[in-house]
Amino acid sequence: MNFYLRYFNDETLVSTADEAINFLYSLREIDLTPQMEQDVRQYLSSDVRYPKRYKVRAHSYFIIIKTDAQNMEEFKSHRNAKDEIAPTAADVPAEAPAREASLKQQLLLGLRHHRPGWYEGDMMFKRVTQDPRTGKYIYRDTRFVAQVKADSGMECYRRMVDHLQQRVDQRSQFPSVKGKNFQFTFLGKAR
Repeated sequence: MNFYLRYFNDETLVSTADEAINFLYSLREIDLTPQMEQDVRQYLSSDVRYPKRYKVRAHSYFIIIKTDAQNMEEFKSHRNAKDEIAPTAADVPAEAPAREASLKQQLLLGLRHHRPGWYEGDMMFKRVTQDPRTGKYIYRDTRFVAQVKADSGMECYRRMVDHLQQRVDQRSQFPSVKGKNFQFTFLGKAR
């Protein structure tokens, strides 16, 4: 197994923890503390496969990805191929909790995957309604399920939000397309 490390435009593919630590020490912007070095070594020696990021300072991180690629070209071509063949939510099986981060990444890729047809979207949003007892406006969790014709999971989300914005109070709040309060399923091309 090899390790891909990246900090902005500085990147490398190494095969040992010592090489990874040496790369991090070579970057002037990163102040590698003994605790951070120990944590990096523990992560590299663990069986955990999902990527890990480390905070350098506000809005500045370096990432480490475990990979079976033997060189940088192979690593980048594998990542590009994965982007081209993105799974949909229905294509991704739910497996062990250790793969949860990878599953989330695959679902996010599925949002942008161009696949024209019918989708069923399910969202939980905060709808503003007036409480009849007090006359005050309150937020209520409201579930909305719709079948829409779209080109991707992202377009399904947009169409649902557009529909709701025309029919509910403007103060209502819609979930993030990447969050757990929106799911979609590809139903097929014909309906």
